Amino acid sequence: MTEFVNRTEELDRLRDCFESDDAELVVVYGRRRLGKTRLVKQALREYDETVFYQARQKTRTLQIEQFVETAAETVPGIERIRQDWEPLIEYLAEQDAIVVLDEFPYLIEQDESLPSVLQALFDHEFAASSGTIVLVGSSISMMEEATLLGDSPLYGRSSLKLDVRQLPFDAAVEFLPEDATPDDSVRAWSVFGGVPYYLEELDPTASLGENIHHTALARHGSLHSEPEYVLRMELQEPTRYFSILEAIAGGATGRNDIAGATGIEYNQLSTYLDRLTRLRLIERRVPVTERPERSKRSQYRIRDPYFRFWFRFLYGSQDRYAEYGAGAYDRLIEPAMGDFVAPAFEELCCRALWTLYDEYPVVNVGQWWYQDHEIDVVGLTDEGVLVAGECKYQSSPADFSALSSLERHVEELRWTPDGGGDRTCEYALFSRSGFSDSLRDAAADRSDLRLFSLADVVETLTADRS
Repeated sequence: MTEFVNRTEELDRLRDCFESDDAELVVVYGRRRLGKTRLVKQALREYDETVFYQARQKTRTLQIEQFVETAAETVPGIERIRQDWEPLIEYLAEQDAIVVLDEFPYLIEQDESLPSVLQALFDHEFAASSGTIVLVGSSISMMEEATLLGDSPLYGRSSLKLDVRQLPFDAAVEFLPEDATPDDSVRAWSVFGGVPYYLEELDPTASLGENIHHTALARHGSLHSEPEYVLRMELQEPTRYFSILEAIAGGATGRNDIAGATGIEYNQLSTYLDRLTRLRLIERRVPVTERPERSKRSQYRIRDPYFRFWFRFLYGSQDRYAEYGAGAYDRLIEPAMGDFVAPAFEELCCRALWTLYDEYPVVNVGQWWYQDHEIDVVGLTDEGVLVAGECKYQSSPADFSALSSLERHVEELRWTPDGGGDRTCEYALFSRSGFSDSLRDAAADRSDLRLFSLADVVETLTADRS
């Protein structure tokens, strides 16, 4: 197993709760495979009076019996307590124990009153306790309904809510071999993202194509049906949601395009899009120059790189890959990988811009589009400087046409500095395969043009790695 990576802020906040003199309720939630369990266990390493119970889909009676067996390993006196949730948890709180209920939704499935039991304990019984109750769950919808939303029994009781997300790029690449090239890192990120479990499944001695084959394409691969499993855990009737995700992965990013691709009426689409957004599966984006609440030019994208990959290449086509066997990746996926990786490269370039142009007070970075005009990277600053960038993830060097296209699109971008006055434009070109001589000559002659290689981007994003 890989050495524990990142999550420093989350660990510090958990330990603050563990060391508090008051009773604390902690809610840790997020999609499966993100390392929630390992995060909590890492935070518990320095503490003795702890009870970590991993719930299973069993009857309430069996769950309580196994909880007592687990708790008795560190707090033997619990075996004398009546076997019911309220007296058991109250007793552990009196011992100032740290109690972790992992996969809390499984417990709620068998006892819907459990959140109300915890509410009553925190409201009336825990005044003299310095114990901590940690609720961990992978079903975002159930965790929100039980602990976070305004009508949930535990609403307002939690002192810490950790919404665990994917690891950032610099942490994710720590799972890759030390000799991985910058391009290897970008390509791996574009497929597996920052999900610790996915990254741990990679064979460091194998190529990206080989890893994709044995984890995703092979019928018994560990990630072969992963997105389907996650979606069916969260959604009662997933068919329409699958269709929406497939449409977005195929390039239908606007509401009209999604409605046309799926056959779902436009007026009904919001319900499904809002649900997928709430589950962190998609995100709504607007041009960087516009306010999200006002923009009518929104686009949707799948947030998780592996879900983007799965819905782009695998959904509904698994049998086809089985027929090609070991050659499936080379025949069916590799020819399209350049186009697939390009948006991930653009995203990384946006993140790098904050540091690459740190001499300006950059206040916002994103992308911009209007009709047929698009700009891959846009940075807005407090000094009236607009940084516009074009990203080329291709096998040939970027040439002068990339700069010409960028300058043409910038002319259509309407943005005025907050303080008024004229804006100043800076241009940035990002390329996987270098630059033509004409571009290098232009950059040497112009103070408003900078060229960045893929390696520059990766180095910038990983500069603070220890």
